[in-house]
Amino acid sequence: MIVPSILALATLVRTASAQSLATSFTTPAPAPTATSSFYVGAANTTITNTPIVPGKVFDRFIQIWLENTDYASAASQAVFKTLAAEGITLSGYYGVTHPSEPNYLAAAGGDFFGLAGDTLEYIPTNMSTIVDLLDQKNVSWATYQENMPSDGYEGYNFTNSDNYTYYVRKHNPLVIYESVANISTRSSRIRNFNDFAVDLANDSLSQWIFITPNLRDDGHDTSVAYASAWLSYWLLPLLNDTNFNTASTLILLTFDENETYTIGNNVFSILLGGVIPQGMKNTTDPTFYTHYSTLSTVENNWDLGNLGRQDTNKTLANVFDIVASQTAYKNNNLTASSTDLPQLNITGTIPGPLNPDYYVPYLAPNTNATGGGSGPTFVASNVNMSLNSADAPAPVNISATTSTTSSAAGLTSNAGSMIAAIAVAAVAAMLL
Repeated sequence: MIVPSILALATLVRTASAQSLATSFTTPAPAPTATSSFYVGAANTTITNTPIVPGKVFDRFIQIWLENTDYASAASQAVFKTLAAEGITLSGYYGVTHPSEPNYLAAAGGDFFGLAGDTLEYIPTNMSTIVDLLDQKNVSWATYQENMPSDGYEGYNFTNSDNYTYYVRKHNPLVIYESVANISTRSSRIRNFNDFAVDLANDSLSQWIFITPNLRDDGHDTSVAYASAWLSYWLLPLLNDTNFNTASTLILLTFDENETYTIGNNVFSILLGGVIPQGMKNTTDPTFYTHYSTLSTVENNWDLGNLGRQDTNKTLANVFDIVASQTAYKNNNLTASSTDLPQLNITGTIPGPLNPDYYVPYLAPNTNATGGGSGPTFVASNVNMSLNSADAPAPVNISATTSTTSSAAGLTSNAGSMIAAIAVAAVAAMLL
């Protein structure tokens, strides 16, 4: 298992390594619309999408995730001030835990299953994601991962010919879920940045998009100043490209987590895009949001079903007000200044199938829950509905075991020894 001392060591390694890197931003391609040999993977054929499904407020939702930055550090950067002037600053937006990987899992599947590390995980095929909900309504989707070598690549990381590891699986949420990665028609939609350039040029971007820059460009191995330079190079020009940013596009720019674990997990986040009315630009929305709000907002916009997990948690999953105010969805009254916000910087003590210290098996979704839309809870065909939160066993410590079998999933999870086995390597590789 990854104990606090290893987490602390990882933080020191990451800090020292970031300081040793060049601080000057290097452009990865001639333009964000161009392919590049640096991106490694050859572009595939243009993605094929279903016809546009109109949403209540937006027709395209794009998430761009950066890494490990305290709110004030991002807010002080000039490019974030420029972007804030063109959008809505979400001053009450929070990550849901530490470190990185569980936050990405949460944004795709509505839960992080107790994970407290950045380990190699394969979420079983009967654990659903936002993809299942989108597919039910024929809403097209894709994710673009900078420096991923091939579409649907399932490796733990990838090292370029310059001997630098730019791509890591832990920042690619959909590939971690076997319900996506194990289906070829789905895994082909987990694409690289050369694919992005081709899809953009052909005006074939999907309606739901998740974008992850590489470890330097997202600030993980560098700094928020470096990530800001990448935004100036990549995002700023794309905001003026109608193949990317249409009049009905909503863009979320956010961070996976903050840098300082001892303070609240508040991360600087901005809503951008053509759907933002002129009168709402350069404003602040103090509503309390988390990464689960990305799920509930999409559910609300396209009237989808739900995952029966934290996307239905009425405390943690407020719908973005720019949508809720137009759909009459009722949020709670929590804001950035509320004194009773949930503690979201906890790590290591959340029970789940990926936490060997507090292990419980994968549980069935809560089919009595309601999400942002009016649709029912999605339940995969091979879920054991008898194992649910009401009947869940007490957490147990299985950290000494090598593997566990979930009776809900009927599949093997590597949550036990994998965390211990990879911890030291992960630290050495600066992957925490």
